[in-house]
Amino acid sequence: MRCGPRPVVLCGPSGSGKTTLLNRLFKEFPNTFGFSVSHTTRKPRPAEQDGVHYNFVEKDVMKKMIANGEFIESATFSGNMYGTSKEAVRKIQAAGKVCILDIEPQGVEQIKKTDLNPILIYNNPPSIEALEKRLRKRNTESEETLNNRLAAAREEIAYGLTPGNFHKIINNIDIDEAYEDFRSYLLAELKAQELDGVTICW
Repeated sequence: MRCGPRPVVLCGPSGSGKTTLLNRLFKEFPNTFGFSVSHTTRKPRPAEQDGVHYNFVEKDVMKKMIANGEFIESATFSGNMYGTSKEAVRKIQAAGKVCILDIEPQGVEQIKKTDLNPILIYNNPPSIEALEKRLRKRNTESEETLNNRLAAAREEIAYGLTPGNFHKIINNIDIDEAYEDFRSYLLAELKAQELDGVTICW
C-alpha cells in the first residue's frame, strides 16, 4: 500500500486536543493533508456526520469487514470498535496528500507492523484532571463512559510516554504552543521527504 508521502499517526486520549490540532493543520494546509475517516460501531454524537467524522457501522458489519482483511488496524475501546480501512488510506494517497490517522495504541502497534512506515506522534494532555474537565465540558458522556475513558486515558498516557513508542511527543498544555510544535515537526519531516524525491502537495 506504500506510495507517496509517509502517513502521519496522531495518538492521544479523548479530550487531549487532537481535533483542534488537526483542524488548524487542515485549515492552514488544505492541499497537503487528508484525514483518514475511521470506522466505528459507536453511535454518532450531536453534530457528527457519517462519512465526515467517522463511518458509523453496526458491529456485525465491522466484524465481517475485519474478517475480510479490509482494515489496516482495528481496536475495541470503551466497548466500541474502531478501525482504519485500507480504502480510506488509499483514497488520500491517490489524491497525492499526506494521510493523517487518529488511532488508539492498539492500532498504533498494528500499523507499525505494516509497510506504511508512518510518522508516529503522541499528543499528551496536561494532566488527567485537565482531561476530565474537558470531557465533562463536552457533556457527551455518562458517568460510566467518562470513567471508562479516563481509565483508558491513563493507559494511553503511559503508552504514549514510553520511550521508543513514538517519534515525537507534543505536550498539549497551551494549544498555540502545541500547534506550533506539531506544525514545525511535520513540516521538517515533509521537507526531508522532498529531499529524498517524494512529491508533497503544498
